[in-house]
Amino acid sequence: MLWFNVDKGHGFIRTEDDERLYVARDGFAADVELAAPCKGRAVTFDREIVDSDPHAVNVAFSEQHEPRRARLRKGRGSSSL
Repeated sequence: MLWFNVDKGHGFIRTEDDERLYVARDGFAADVELAAPCKGRAVTFDREIVDSDPHAVNVAFSEQHEPRRARLRKGRGSSSL
């Protein structure tokens, strides 16, 4: 899972082992186009130690991101004719 602030140029990845890895704008793969929102997107990455801190490098999105759409639930606020 990714959290990334496009304006500030940095963020974090939380791994499946619940480890938090720092990621900077230059940590993304060359073909990755950054655009908001990035929060919660699944990514692939390599782990690297920089100054004794874990960093994510070669970060790429693992699936095509589609915006969430609102769904109308039956029986909630709708009237039947």
